[in-house]
Amino acid sequence: MKCPHCGFADSKVIDSRPAEEGTTIRRRRECLSCQKRFTTYEIVERMPLVVVKRDGSCQAFDKIKIINGMLRACEKRPVSMTEIEKIADDIEQELRSKLESEVSSDRIGELVMERLKAVDEVAYVRFASVYRSFKDINTFMAELTKLMDSKN
Repeated sequence: MKCPHCGFADSKVIDSRPAEEGTTIRRRRECLSCQKRFTTYEIVERMPLVVVKRDGSCQAFDKIKIINGMLRACEKRPVSMTEIEKIADDIEQELRSKLESEVSSDRIGELVMERLKAVDEVAYVRFASVYRSFKDINTFMAELTKLMDSKN
């Protein structure tokens, strides 16, 4: 690491500690030439995650879209913002752990429904009705029947 004071190319690490909830490492360094100290941050470089939509178009993964969809489904339900954010974080982590650069929007929708089902059944049905584009009351009732059968 180049010293910001004298430009010397070598330094030693004096102290290392996690920063930003463990997603970054803060390193305190000392230049081996001028002995001045400076701080660097080390972060994991993430590979971009692309979402393939139903129509075949692609766009960058955006966790905020997942959160917004869940917020609409959880409106006036006893589901905290912290819980919604945790679900979105878990989904992002699961998708990134697969080490694939592309994921289908269908897969993301299924992951959201799976987690909402465990948290709040009404929010799950709301999300599923939009995600699966229920056309009429019969499709809606079929989903409710499946939900009821899975509980028994």
